[in-house]
Amino acid sequence: MLDERARILLKTLVERYIADGEPVGSRALSKFSGLDLSAATVRNVMADLEDAGFIASPHTSAGRVPTARGYRFFVDSLLTVYPLERARVEEIEDQFHSAQPQQLISNASHLLSGLTHFAGIVIAPRRASPRIRQIEFVSLSEKRILLILVTADGDVQNRILLTERGYSPSELVTAANILNQHFAGLDFDQIRLRLQEELRQLRTDLQSLMAAALAAGDEAISAAGTPYVITGEKNLLEVEEFSTNMKRLRELFDLFEQRTGLVQLLEVSGNAEGVQIFIGGESGLAPLDECSVVAAPYEVNGRIVGSVGVIGPTRMAYERVIPIVDITAKLLSSALTYQSNA
Repeated sequence: MLDERARILLKTLVERYIADGEPVGSRALSKFSGLDLSAATVRNVMADLEDAGFIASPHTSAGRVPTARGYRFFVDSLLTVYPLERARVEEIEDQFHSAQPQQLISNASHLLSGLTHFAGIVIAPRRASPRIRQIEFVSLSEKRILLILVTADGDVQNRILLTERGYSPSELVTAANILNQHFAGLDFDQIRLRLQEELRQLRTDLQSLMAAALAAGDEAISAAGTPYVITGEKNLLEVEEFSTNMKRLRELFDLFEQRTGLVQLLEVSGNAEGVQIFIGGESGLAPLDECSVVAAPYEVNGRIVGSVGVIGPTRMAYERVIPIVDITAKLLSSALTYQSNA
């Protein structure tokens, strides 16, 4: 537990560092904290905060910077967040008048990135598992087979299967015919329930190929069923902490491309109420070790269907970003609910 003096100094240090991006020294803390303390007393409190892991001293400066633990304490215990002004809320609300759900989601992502100058991300509602109309195999080489899945709504998904042995054209036709006979017209939720029993009863040497095809198809359909929209990634190129570390930037952009990790992280926030904040390593994703993610769930007719969020540096103005994420989630919920009932 920190006493009141330590809390005020830590709050002042975090706020000054967020504002200026420079390590904060004891003289600046004495000036901006409003406390009548000597420089020596401030230095002693700073040493205690450093020992407790709330702040750290860069080698190149006599000042201190917040650690991830310091930011976490600041956000949880010291930060005061005020609602957005009504004029700003109305300005945001104007962006949610589109009748198309996908346009609403895209608008939300653009709003988040535009208002925060970081990356805005929206996890779209997971689509219902589509029904399979047809499955086909095409031989690419001896042990490489192209799987073609056609859904009932005409969507086509392709996956390459690497097999342990080669299959003749007639075997591929036979395998496709069996799968179409047993699974066409079903969605993958239904296929999962029937898969093991159906394949066990078939007792064919094509069983491993068909099992691999259905597993790959399930993965392809699931990936397509959880889309997200991310906007403003290039804003991160302007962030000083990232612009001087190209390796970290590449890792971050790779994470955006791979999507799975981010989807899982934001789905975690969708299981909680209100705004969630992941600071540094709390995300469990190495490329985000120097980032913070501020996220909130959104609903349709009272049911949580996705999340909105902002990805930026740990040195972000949390008191400004948090209400932007919060109101965007609420307005998106209202707009999608209205559209679904129209």
